Amino acid sequence: MAVVDQSSSSSPDNVVIKAPNDKRLYRVVHLPNGLCAVLVHDPEIFSEGSSTTPRSTKTLKNGDVDDDDEEEDLEDEDEDESEEEEDDDEEDEDEDEEEEKGGPLPTKKAAAALCVGMGSFSDPFEAQGLAHFLEHMLFMGSTKFPDENEYDSYLSKHGGSSNAFTETEYTCYHFEVNREFLKGALGRFSQFFISPLVKAEAMDREVLAVDSEFNQVLQSDNCRLEQLQCHTSAPGHPLNRFFWGNKKSLVDAMEKGINLREQILELYKENYHGGLMKLVVIGGESLDTLENWVVELFSDVKEGQQMEPEERINIPIWKAGKLYRLEAVKEVHSLNLTWTLPCLKMEYLKKPQDYLAHLLGHEGKGSLHFFLKAKGWITSLSAGVAEDGMSRSSVAYIFNMCIHLTDSGLEKVYDVIEVVYQYIKLLQQISPQNWIFKELQDIGKIEFEFAEEQPQDDYAAELAANLLLYSEEHIIYGDYVYDMWDEKLITHVLNFLTPENMRVDILSKSFDKQSKDVQYEPWFGSRFIEEDISDSVLKLWGNPPEINPSLHLPSKNEFIPHDFSIRSVNLSQNHASIRLPNCLIDQPLIKLWHKHDDTFNVPRANTYFLITVKGGYDNLRSCVLTELFVNLLKDELNETLYQADVAKLETTLSVIGDKLELKLYGFNDKLPVLLSKILTIARSFTPSNDRFKVIKEEMERSYRNTNIKPLNHSCYLRLQLLRELFWDVDDKIHCLVDLSLTDLKAHIPKLLSQLHIEGLCHGNVSKEEAINIADIFKCNFSVEPLTVKLRHKERVLCLPSGANLVRNVNVRNKLEVNSVVELYFQIEVDTGLEATKLRALTDLFEEIVHEPFFDQLRTKEQLGYVVQCSTRVTYRVLGFCFCVQSSKYDPVYLHGRIDNFVASVQNLLDELDNESFENYRNGLIAKKLEKDPSLSYETNHLWGQIVDKRYMFDMSEKEAEVLKSICKNDVIDLYNTYLKPTSSKRRRLSVHVWGCNTNMKEDSGTLEPFTVIEDLTIFKKSAKFYPSILE
Repeated sequence: MAVVDQSSSSSPDNVVIKAPNDKRLYRVVHLPNGLCAVLVHDPEIFSEGSSTTPRSTKTLKNGDVDDDDEEEDLEDEDEDESEEEEDDDEEDEDEDEEEEKGGPLPTKKAAAALCVGMGSFSDPFEAQGLAHFLEHMLFMGSTKFPDENEYDSYLSKHGGSSNAFTETEYTCYHFEVNREFLKGALGRFSQFFISPLVKAEAMDREVLAVDSEFNQVLQSDNCRLEQLQCHTSAPGHPLNRFFWGNKKSLVDAMEKGINLREQILELYKENYHGGLMKLVVIGGESLDTLENWVVELFSDVKEGQQMEPEERINIPIWKAGKLYRLEAVKEVHSLNLTWTLPCLKMEYLKKPQDYLAHLLGHEGKGSLHFFLKAKGWITSLSAGVAEDGMSRSSVAYIFNMCIHLTDSGLEKVYDVIEVVYQYIKLLQQISPQNWIFKELQDIGKIEFEFAEEQPQDDYAAELAANLLLYSEEHIIYGDYVYDMWDEKLITHVLNFLTPENMRVDILSKSFDKQSKDVQYEPWFGSRFIEEDISDSVLKLWGNPPEINPSLHLPSKNEFIPHDFSIRSVNLSQNHASIRLPNCLIDQPLIKLWHKHDDTFNVPRANTYFLITVKGGYDNLRSCVLTELFVNLLKDELNETLYQADVAKLETTLSVIGDKLELKLYGFNDKLPVLLSKILTIARSFTPSNDRFKVIKEEMERSYRNTNIKPLNHSCYLRLQLLRELFWDVDDKIHCLVDLSLTDLKAHIPKLLSQLHIEGLCHGNVSKEEAINIADIFKCNFSVEPLTVKLRHKERVLCLPSGANLVRNVNVRNKLEVNSVVELYFQIEVDTGLEATKLRALTDLFEEIVHEPFFDQLRTKEQLGYVVQCSTRVTYRVLGFCFCVQSSKYDPVYLHGRIDNFVASVQNLLDELDNESFENYRNGLIAKKLEKDPSLSYETNHLWGQIVDKRYMFDMSEKEAEVLKSICKNDVIDLYNTYLKPTSSKRRRLSVHVWGCNTNMKEDSGTLEPFTVIEDLTIFKKSAKFYPSILE
């Protein structure tokens, strides 16, 4: 039995309230130095060769496990690019691969996170951004592990990754790693908080990384608005700072005689002690073993007392009666109303701000959203206290209402605000409603009881941050609970929503640049105008003479689930049919796959459908009309979908080529009801002229905002070249302008006259229920099936051997300083007997090179903040991509540095010793076999196989098996064939996006000879294409 070090004190192992289905064990430990740690034993983390518990363990009477073998061993997945562009806010980094009972044994990563109760509010005014800079510097080596990339290199070799972020009142560091290397990773991690080197020469380089990170968001409207709010806050207030930090804020401090290294070490010395540290460790080892490790590795952290945040200056954040007009980067009209609330941290059991957010942000009949949308003034509305540190701090809670306006709404801003205050007056007249609180309470309880797991490092980071917010028993429960009904508290908080306590910001491209009142925010350089709101207007808003009768409280939510029974698995089925999806229906109209979940056992289901429509992508006009139809349909469905979304049954509807992708996911009880409502509305939907005008205007804005971000632009340009048929966004704008409602009404019947539907039902849904779901489709769309011959066939350009092509394009935003270079190497089509091995090999190549690539070009050369490489799968064509974004260097220079690295990979592979190669290979095998954290992750992996028409639902297992026989020479052969500069088979496409401070005419004589693609249409006409997967 493991002996627990008595130099720590621990709470009973049942102190943390957890969900009934949560199999993990939790223990809270306090070290003598003040550090508080939550230890999490996850029984599903175990090593190869074990079936239920970690290697060399024995089960104790209390169900814990004892690990006798205490080891002393001191990123991007395959991307299926099936859409024309990436969503700005969505990064697909799901590395967890599918595993089911009966296949190879599942694995889960171990993880840890540590939050220090100090953030950007602690920046000295003379060195703004210092807390963020300190976060960067802790990665740059320690006394015990002096190499700058030791920590990242160790994680990379063992299937891991890391990250960190700085909030206003805390800083969080977290990592994940393959289970058996947790202690080694913890040993390196712990030194961040014991003896970081903070070397002067590393500071000189890393300040450039902070600057590059800031330049990433320099053209972000949200960040510009946030900084304007900081800039115009009261002098001396904690918000009156520049949290990001950049080269100017930090280097200027040095030029003023401030010793930045002394400042950063002083900040560390004052705040990086046990009293301000909250640690979470998640492992497969016993709680006793994890506790011993924490005591051993973190006892040398400096001792300190646990402290509450110091009393902050108690003055208003902003001047009353002010309106700020901020020039937008994107085509947008955004009205932001902001009210300051008292700190509500201690009221998390009551959540008064969430009660008000639910009503003010509601989208059903009677709501602000419903009323203002019907007026044609807005397109979206959201309300509440955000999760970020600026919105929730010991200083105050910030309640925000963000309203996206139409062109006519921009002209009626004061009218929109008056309606907001009519609704607030309605809430004041009608006392808080217990039944509404009860609905929120029920939803929170259901969510808590059947919460889906997250990736381990995200979970560790969340728990560590929650230790700073909640009592120890509530670090999980606190996010969900509505425990106490407090009508007086809700009324008290509602009374802060007054015009005198409101700040108004209007973010719009429609901005009077010639006004004599234009000012400049100093860090982002944003133009803004400050205006006074007259006392008479404030008085009108404070007490509206009437409340429009269309405004009222929402109706009861019909989508709140009541049936949580788990459908039983048919044990008579053979093993494979349970483990992998079965094709239940394969008819000309509909093909339906079904997998009854036997892993997560939660009352959830995910039903995804690809609905191929007739001629939806045949030509530019059809493409734009199809997108118009889908956007108008979503607008029509909004009220229904919103109610379901509140009850945690979510829906997305999007266009992919000639297909509509419909996804319903959440609690399964009301899922068929929702699907039936959606299809009934879709079947008989006829758009109105009023909504047509609004949605057309919104679509035009969306088109104009496409590719504002250089990284998205480079991806778009690569796909535009590789795909045979690709309708350019500028052409879409020209087409959209001329379209009428009559055009759309003529298009819809043709679009829906013939269909093909392919779907997946996965989760707590029986075979019979899945068939009933298919019947809902058949009942609503009894149309002719769309034959394969009539479906759009996606074909990908086959680059000729020896090709070395370049596309040069300027950034779309004339003020964008960042340039991007993508070097894409085409490998082979992902079909045939050798496809599995080739995919596995390419992934292994990525595992080996991504950390050295980052270390050389980001850490050492400081080319830019984004330095990444990854496998690309573009409609079943395999490739590999290197990408760098830089605000400092032009694309020619970046291209040359990537070339230099690619050439150096030869030596890197030659010098790779057998032990390191085995670590990379075993790390990737573990990643391939990693258990999906939740039903949604597994669904997305299964769905990817259907969308790709590959149907290899156990692809990860097959790749893991192939990896076992792959040797270093195989990786060298891959490099020599497809990436080595001298290879005759190398095929490369380079995309250069030129920032506003660069010159496209720059001499590129230093690069190897290449062909510039001047006219894409002419180039494609003479190109060869791979066969479509439908051919």
